[in-house]
Amino acid sequence: MSAPLSHLVFKLTGWKSIGKAPDLKKYIVTAAPHTSNWDFVFGLAAWNIYGMKPKYLIKKEFFYFPLNILFWLTGGVAVDRSKNNSLTDAIVDMFNAREEFIVIFPPEGTRKKVERWKTGFYYVALKANLPIVLGALDFKTKSSYLSEPFYPTGDIEKDFIVIREFYKNTQGRNPEWFNVDGIRPA
Repeated sequence: MSAPLSHLVFKLTGWKSIGKAPDLKKYIVTAAPHTSNWDFVFGLAAWNIYGMKPKYLIKKEFFYFPLNILFWLTGGVAVDRSKNNSLTDAIVDMFNAREEFIVIFPPEGTRKKVERWKTGFYYVALKANLPIVLGALDFKTKSSYLSEPFYPTGDIEKDFIVIREFYKNTQGRNPEWFNVDGIRPA
């Protein structure tokens, strides 16, 4: 989706973007709440409006024709979660091998309600010394917004308080599936 088309999608649906993408070459973006397939459509539009060219991880099982073309064109990177490897280390290696790299993580890991967020985004940021930008799609206010970048301190409990505070008033497309109390380390 191009930036002009993304602006048109937002205008026609009453959405607005708040804030701006950081002027950084490498960082991690959390994408929450993740309660609907519509998150992908509005998320894609939002990151085009922000001028971002991020990558996102998706199960290799979803990379089949013709969906693989859509995912490849929009920044999808197939990952094999069945192998006994460290996805965190593999993503850190991806960051280390590139001069510019932005990865979007939906820490809920699914569109359904979860008891706790996955923490991979946090550990990738910590290991690669990268900032985290919190990204949200608020279906109640029809707003997309980004936080200022912050570097994880290594005190995951403390850092997740900051993250929970950011998302506490955000509503997903299916509000009953977004568990703000789930924003805590496992």
